[in-house]
Amino acid sequence: MELLYLSRGDVEGLGLSMREVLEAVDDGFAAKGRGETEMPPKPGIHTRPDCFIHAMPAYVREPEVAGLKWVSGYPPNPAKGLPYITGLLILNDPETGVPLAVMDCAWITAMRTGASAGISAKYLARADSEVAAMIGCGVQARTSLMALVETMPALAAVRCYDIDAMATGAFIAEMGALFPALRFGTCAGAAEAAGAADVVVTAVPIVTDPAPDLDAGVLGEGALAVSLDYDSAWTSAAMRECDKFCADDVGQLLATRDHGVYFDGIPAAIYADLGELAAGLQPGREDDAERIFSMNMGIAVDDVVTGKLLYDLAQERGAGTRLPL
Repeated sequence: MELLYLSRGDVEGLGLSMREVLEAVDDGFAAKGRGETEMPPKPGIHTRPDCFIHAMPAYVREPEVAGLKWVSGYPPNPAKGLPYITGLLILNDPETGVPLAVMDCAWITAMRTGASAGISAKYLARADSEVAAMIGCGVQARTSLMALVETMPALAAVRCYDIDAMATGAFIAEMGALFPALRFGTCAGAAEAAGAADVVVTAVPIVTDPAPDLDAGVLGEGALAVSLDYDSAWTSAAMRECDKFCADDVGQLLATRDHGVYFDGIPAAIYADLGELAAGLQPGREDDAERIFSMNMGIAVDDVVTGKLLYDLAQERGAGTRLPL
């Protein structure tokens, strides 16, 4: 027996587009909404303050795929010249359980996280949304913008803020070259960026004792907030004032809250998860004036469906390295 190993370079070299990832993630959410997946809440270990290593297993019935992502997030890493997110994705044969592939998961995590923001906008943003705000201008902001371009046809302007002004500048330079039709602007603070936006994506480091900048009254009427950073950027009051509060997975959200570190201040009533929206079991936005919040923690279904795309493409092209088991 042997398995396929895909390095970070192998994964990126396959050239999978954001549109392809979006389609796979959307289909994965719909399968989840129909009850065609198995995905327990992710357990984790925490070797340093504000750091995590999570195990994220999932099975999706169609397209059939089973796997587990072992991923870490360490906020101190960039100062050491190391990436914030590192890890591996393992795919198993659903018929036999035999490992099929091991691949770097950093690119997968970035792309599927950005795709989830795009899916939130697809179902929850106003159809005429023109302005996005990106708060935190790192990797996940880049992939989120790539996804918003695909799912927000009227997108014309991007308001940007990062506590590190150099990060903001680098983001605007890179994404402005990628999307020259968009207008980019630098903001002096998170509230300034969010206040005039139709869709606000926050992607700051997740910490256990945050000092959130975005309070009640910041999110405009009819706007959508997408949090990729747990409750690190938004106050409880800001989340609770929204007309609808959604999540990528309600079970995982509540299980994480029960650990007593995150999500203590979320609203008591959770409207829907993205699986229900994608499967058509719940309507998304119903009124242009609704303020809507989407808490996207990152789920394993998104990882394994993206991993299967990469595995199939690698098999077709003969990419990667075969290793004996």
